[in-house]
Amino acid sequence: MPAPTPDEIREEVARAYASRVRPVLERAETVELLPLESRTACCESVESAADTCCGAEPEVSDVVITRIAELYRDAEIANLPATVTDVAFGCGNPTAIAALLPGQVVLDLGSGGGIDCFLAAKMVGPAGRVIGVDMTPEMIRLARKNAEKVGAANVEFRLGEIEHLPVADDSVDVIISNCVINLSPDKAQVFREAMRVLKPGGRLQVSDIVWTRPVPDEVRGDMEKWAGCIAGALLESEYLDLLRAAGFEDVQSVTSEYPGGRGLASAAVTARKPLRGESACC
Repeated sequence: MPAPTPDEIREEVARAYASRVRPVLERAETVELLPLESRTACCESVESAADTCCGAEPEVSDVVITRIAELYRDAEIANLPATVTDVAFGCGNPTAIAALLPGQVVLDLGSGGGIDCFLAAKMVGPAGRVIGVDMTPEMIRLARKNAEKVGAANVEFRLGEIEHLPVADDSVDVIISNCVINLSPDKAQVFREAMRVLKPGGRLQVSDIVWTRPVPDEVRGDMEKWAGCIAGALLESEYLDLLRAAGFEDVQSVTSEYPGGRGLASAAVTARKPLRGESACC
């Protein structure tokens, strides 16, 4: 199977996530706040395997996607609209590990419906600011509607690719992301852009999917598995090496391999941009 081109990958990923968000976007104006326990998990709300949360096959949703209630404490999301939680696809809770502080500027790569942006907004407070970037116009439209619903005045959503961030140089304290960087066909560029927009001393603290063993060739070329967070995932060592090559230091990862995932793992990755005058090492 020939390797897909970067443009083909972006088109497939955008198509897949746009198709998942459209039904939610259509009801965004009328949906009410519902208790978490009364909502259908995103992987249970679809009618066919082709529309599962983060991929086209049951094995993907079984291995990669965790029920939202398990990723986030109920108290964190109980008052969020279903239009936020129903499009929350992820493999971790980056805001829980980011130790955000009041007044900080936070950037969410691949912000989707905005769940991590809204949680981050509470942590940084009115003196802080949160920017969500997503390449899918439907996601941006929904996230902006959600921001109005939850009254998140310190959150804004920008349309753009994470390889070409619509964000100024040296303007962000913390970058978060939840199971998105694996979808990029040019992760080295993502990390260079992250380095550019972070302030000196700023940190990247993300959740993502990685492999702990070599990726099978038949998986790497499968377009559906790209949209399913599998084909584009790197070996953990390659992921961390790209961060170092971009200039990050203090690069670390804590992984948890999925049972039955045949080498797929959820990774909590942290890295820091050197202060001015410092040089990244090792």
